[in-house]
Amino acid sequence: MSVRVLSGDDVRAALTMADCIEAMDAVLREFAAGDLYLPLRSVVRPPKSAGLMGLMTAHRAGDAPMFALKAVAIFPENPKRGLDAHQGVVTLFDGETGQVRGLLDASAITAIRTAAVSAVATRALAREGSVALAVLGAGVQAAAHIEAMACVLPLERVRIYSRRPEPAAALAAQTAERYAWDASAAATVEDALREADVVVTTTTAREPIVEHAWLAPGTHVNAVGSSIPVTRELDGATMAAARIVVDARESALNESGDVLLAMREGALAEDVALAELGEVLSGTAPGRQDGSEITVFVSLGLAVEDLAAAELALRMAEKAGLGVEVEL
Repeated sequence: MSVRVLSGDDVRAALTMADCIEAMDAVLREFAAGDLYLPLRSVVRPPKSAGLMGLMTAHRAGDAPMFALKAVAIFPENPKRGLDAHQGVVTLFDGETGQVRGLLDASAITAIRTAAVSAVATRALAREGSVALAVLGAGVQAAAHIEAMACVLPLERVRIYSRRPEPAAALAAQTAERYAWDASAAATVEDALREADVVVTTTTAREPIVEHAWLAPGTHVNAVGSSIPVTRELDGATMAAARIVVDARESALNESGDVLLAMREGALAEDVALAELGEVLSGTAPGRQDGSEITVFVSLGLAVEDLAAAELALRMAEKAGLGVEVEL
């Protein structure tokens, strides 16, 4: 059995952000229509490890059936080592025979598809003409999100905040050079959020770092950094004031600290209406209602997104001759 293996560099060469954004738009619509199977992820948290491992599976039926499995280890301290916090592999299996079709670097897939999904949410929920972006965090996801936002917004200004000022300054300089925007590091979160039209949070914060009072009316927030029930980036007042859109309701109600902790403290009702992004895209759930409304997209990351991104990357890599063919 011949299997194509794609390194992180191979994935980044094969999977452009613009193409991935459209692939994420399509797969989220398919998910909302019930065409994909997505169980909750399985998470292993060993008591003597600083990291955790997640197993994410998805299945697509139809004329070209496919299974996907992402095994990803998450080590929040990795950025201090110069590494992505997400390390692992995405495996694609033929849906008719079960044969392995591809092995792809999960760090690259996760970075690109997560930012691409935020771009889809921003395109659907942000106010038209949004030009000012605030990014909290300065790691792999922050850089990927700046690239993704550039694909869907007419940006003019970017403010970047990080607990460590050096990475924020470096990312701001790279952003200014690449896009010729007004890009700079912010001294505080409040400074970064001031007059922002769109906010992206890509931090490892355990307690809220975004306060509702710091958000201007009409802001759209992509909450990306927290994907477990015990951590969050947004305070309860923000969640209470916002129209909340999630990638998957079941996932949000089981895994999102931003949602669950806001419920625990009474800021959100347990029966709060959570629209799925695919439903908003398909027109079966409401998105933004007016220019002053705060909208929040809670991004946990879905295995159906990994399936679609990995399949597209594999197809483009085959055309370009990228990767290595191995026999299993």
